[in-house]
Amino acid sequence: MGVADDPQGYYAASRNPAPERPALEGERAVEVCIVGAGFTGLSAGLELAERGHEVLVLEGRGVGWGASGRNGGQIVNGLNASLEAIGRRYGGATADFVATVVQEGGRIIRERVARYGIACDLKDGNLFTAFTVRQMKELEEKQALWRRHGIDNFELLDRAGLARHVRSDAYVGGMLDRSGGHMHPLNLALGQAAALEGLGGVIHEETPVLRVEDVAGRPVVRTAKGTVRPEALILAGNAYLGGAVPEIADRVMPFSTQIMATEPLGERGRALLPTDVCVEDLRYVLDYYRLSADGRLLWGGGTVYGGTDPADIRAKLTPNLERIFPELKGVRIDHAWSGNCAISFSRVPQMGRLGEQTYFAQGYSGHGVVGSHLFGRILAEAVHGDRARFDVFASLPWIPFPGGRRWAVPYSVLGSWWYGLRDRLGV
Repeated sequence: MGVADDPQGYYAASRNPAPERPALEGERAVEVCIVGAGFTGLSAGLELAERGHEVLVLEGRGVGWGASGRNGGQIVNGLNASLEAIGRRYGGATADFVATVVQEGGRIIRERVARYGIACDLKDGNLFTAFTVRQMKELEEKQALWRRHGIDNFELLDRAGLARHVRSDAYVGGMLDRSGGHMHPLNLALGQAAALEGLGGVIHEETPVLRVEDVAGRPVVRTAKGTVRPEALILAGNAYLGGAVPEIADRVMPFSTQIMATEPLGERGRALLPTDVCVEDLRYVLDYYRLSADGRLLWGGGTVYGGTDPADIRAKLTPNLERIFPELKGVRIDHAWSGNCAISFSRVPQMGRLGEQTYFAQGYSGHGVVGSHLFGRILAEAVHGDRARFDVFASLPWIPFPGGRRWAVPYSVLGSWWYGLRDRLGV
């Protein structure tokens, strides 16, 4: 089975039961329409439904079919852009504000799992690992920076301290964030969808949006067999929105990342990751991994700009797995899959409005698990009438890719090659 046949790999094979949701047909008038049943759309929809709003969600494939149901399942606090970069680019006040929200996405996930009894194998702890002394210095600086913003949940680890969590000779040290964590992302999405429907929300699957129009200042959503006329519209398709809304398509670029799942490892897996935290390293083109609930090593990494899939995911990822854990050389790989994320040039997610009542968020740049839940809540706040936090992010200028869409991929590939070379040289 290839990537095209098994786009969610292990997650699809281990998903919780879910109902089939019929495609939209005919005309609908609704208070809030959301395009996309991934984390952003579900987070916004659930927040709005909890506040008593009427919510209709349109999904082109199935709930969580895109990045939300394919990702590494890691709760990693923060945005892709560091607080230092945000402060340098947008000013200290903006960095101070972002620091107040960078952990909120993880809290939202935990709150929803507890409130609605979502079975998604949620566990605590994520670990950053360093290959070099220079990378350890980066972790020390990050700990100090976050402390200056009142966040003090990072524990620096030397080689011996790191060995309590991950048994590999490849690293010189690391840093543990106990407020991070990991879970089964597709089951998290399915659980939130069920919670939304329990509050009266409606989800239509297999309903790709063809175009979004503005008619007399109000949004109109056209699908193959239906039309929705909402009072407010939220665009939450991210890398999978396609050409339905060309006004925001060029603001981000799709890129794919790959994951594979080994056979169940049993005691071998527990010996390698004895505290069951998730791990990511500090390289530009990084590796990330964790154990699944049934003891598989879920190993992710690699980047393909433009959103295409590599010819052989196993061949691409296995060398790095065996470099970190040589004792797993020759381990059976049961699943391998790929999926698209959306990256912004600034690495800061984009939020804004088209017209008065059409809202969007996109461009999480590889930090979408927490970012999408946070931005979904902020979108819901704006639709509900409180735009305070929305306006902060919406006011940040978006930076176009040099040369526009035509040169975005080669520009990014060149940058990836350069930073990948620095990773290999350890500089």
